[in-house]
Amino acid sequence: MILPFLTGIGSGLSLIVAIGAQNAFVLRQGIRREHVLPVVLICGLTDALLETLGIAGIGLVVERAPIVLEIVRWGGVAFLLWYAWSAARRSLKPEALVAGGPGEARSLKSVVLACLAITYLNPHVYLDTMVLMGSIGNAQGDPGKWWFALGGAVASIGWFFLLGYGARALTRFFATPRSWQILDGIVAAVMLVIAARLAFGGI
Repeated sequence: MILPFLTGIGSGLSLIVAIGAQNAFVLRQGIRREHVLPVVLICGLTDALLETLGIAGIGLVVERAPIVLEIVRWGGVAFLLWYAWSAARRSLKPEALVAGGPGEARSLKSVVLACLAITYLNPHVYLDTMVLMGSIGNAQGDPGKWWFALGGAVASIGWFFLLGYGARALTRFFATPRSWQILDGIVAAVMLVIAARLAFGGI
């Protein structure tokens, strides 16, 4: 069952390796070295869970219940706008950050809540993981679909661990206020673009 497993890895990576709200959040936490493990676990395990549910047939229910996605859509727009505003405000007053040094630390609770919001208020996560991955997975047949699900889980968890802990290599670069100003400016722009796409272009 190596082929369905590899197909799951390839499909999973093709959907998550892109600039987006979730990846930007994980990258920022990784650079800050702040509560990285809970963040990457939430993102990776959520993807794995939703992919499994999609393969189990829940994706079909979501696809046929547009009101659910509409609610998530507008909740996502509101949250993305708030996050963009927060990032823009930080970019106006940037600070240097050295791991273990000065910087405004956030509590584990606030980081986890923000991560959960970014993850679950994004309608694309349901379309990508539950509907799309669910459809591709079910096409693998039985038991191939479960090997596909395992491949997708490995891809998601591996990617977020790589992004979260690999970001530490950028710590020296982000030890200057200017670098953080650029990062937060990019994050704000990305959030605004995604929010606009959700609001005016639908899902």
